[in-house]
Amino acid sequence: MILSRERIIKIVFFMSGFSALIYQIAWQRMLFTAFGVDLESITIIISVFMAGLGVGAWGGGRIADKFPTKIIGFFALTEIGIGSFGILSPSLIEITQNYFLHSSTLTIAFANFILLLFPTFLMGSTLPLLTQYLNQYFNNVGHNIGWLYFTNTLGAATACIVTGFILFNSFTLIDVIYIAGIINYLVAFTVFITYGRKETKND
Repeated sequence: MILSRERIIKIVFFMSGFSALIYQIAWQRMLFTAFGVDLESITIIISVFMAGLGVGAWGGGRIADKFPTKIIGFFALTEIGIGSFGILSPSLIEITQNYFLHSSTLTIAFANFILLLFPTFLMGSTLPLLTQYLNQYFNNVGHNIGWLYFTNTLGAATACIVTGFILFNSFTLIDVIYIAGIINYLVAFTVFITYGRKETKND
């Protein structure tokens, strides 16, 4: 049972990393279209993305420490939040473009930070949430973090290949974003049905 628990969590986190990189690639393309492709635009978008992930990692750790019996529920909610933002993101990016197209570099950076803070915060929170969850069943913290980070990174790397060579050749940019959103919903549904109801019963 413990081995199957670990295996399912790894598969789930692989798919979470897969969808996250789809978003990063797709959002970069949409924002580059809006604000141009140059060194400043690339630096702004990647910096904003990494900053949100960092803040999310800190926040996810605090949530896991405060609600150790509700971790799976929070993880499912983060995936639903990411997927919901993803589905709305084409419209939100268009609105941002219309308002800030001719603004200064600093204003554009701030606008992108506000736009992407919510989804990147949620993405960053997933690793500490699942790490703390596995720590309840496995005492080897380094093993848990290492394997989760590996599977998430592997999912992200796979998404780079699949998105660039398959998805963008078969679907529109918005369709690809919707696919990522569906993956998030499936991840949330799978993990909650498998483990979330047990948390609710234990409460």
